[in-house]
Amino acid sequence: MKRIGILGGTFDPPHLGHLIIAEETRLALDLDEIWFIPSYTPPHKTSAKSTVEDRISMVKKAIEANPSFTLNTIEVERVGRSYTFDTMKALRDAYPMIDFYFIIGADMVEYLPKWDRIDQLMDLVTFVGVKRPGYQLNTPYPIVEVDIPMIDLSSTCIRNRLYNRKPAHYLIPETVYSYIKEKQLYENR
Repeated sequence: MKRIGILGGTFDPPHLGHLIIAEETRLALDLDEIWFIPSYTPPHKTSAKSTVEDRISMVKKAIEANPSFTLNTIEVERVGRSYTFDTMKALRDAYPMIDFYFIIGADMVEYLPKWDRIDQLMDLVTFVGVKRPGYQLNTPYPIVEVDIPMIDLSSTCIRNRLYNRKPAHYLIPETVYSYIKEKQLYENR
């Protein structure tokens, strides 16, 4: 049976932290692939700072060098708020012979009790928690823990740097950085 890791998020923009989490989880759990699933509108955020088309393009650029990474646009195609239960139910129905592993940071592990239909979701997918500075992997729900190199990096941090005209080299893939500069994303105009 194929084993697929799911890394969802706004990816506004995708950064090296996302790639490190994906690759370290893939290796630690011997997963066949990692599917990056950009959300249209995540339930815990009001909106993304860049368009969904730009975020998809940036994810494509960020993952192009790793043949084990794939873009899946299921949540974008659905439009509107994205709930993990709906996504995982659709994926399980479409791919019944795949074991899915949903990768979340420690900040989201603590938030699991508030997730939509969390008890039913636990029957659809194995959750993988990765450590993040300032958070513990404490939850009443069963999760697989994966140790990764600690990097305190967020899309918000990168957007703020770019907005304030500070460079973001070495924080995001150069292909993504070039795309952001070309499209003038996140700039203080």
